[in-house]
Amino acid sequence: VQLVESGGGLVQAGGSLTLSCAASGSIFSIKAMGWYRQAPGKQRELVATITNNGGSTNYADSVKGRFTISRDNAKNTMYLQMNNLKPEDTAVYYCNAEHFPTLATMLSSRYLEVWGQGTLVTVSS
Repeated sequence: VQLVESGGGLVQAGGSLTLSCAASGSIFSIKAMGWYRQAPGKQRELVATITNNGGSTNYADSVKGRFTISRDNAKNTMYLQMNNLKPEDTAVYYCNAEHFPTLATMLSSRYLEVWGQGTLVTVSS
């Protein structure tokens, strides 16, 4: 299974970007997906997560009201709409997925975790 992020770049404060994360490979079912970020000199932190059917989302307090996570299961793709970006949002953004490779692993709740390579978001003041 591979995750490929796209959509990062340079934007001015107050601007918007949309990140995409496409999953490919041997996937039977994706359990949940999420976005994490890591700023220079800091630990990786949770940005937002979304369940398989998109029915439940979770956001870090720092992005609530500005970022929206969504997914298109038919395309095995997840998105992060980022509005009103701030310089402190500057970081490498990583896509994460918890997935079941086979029906047997799903029935036994044994999921695997995979990460994308990251995409850089730079917000200038």
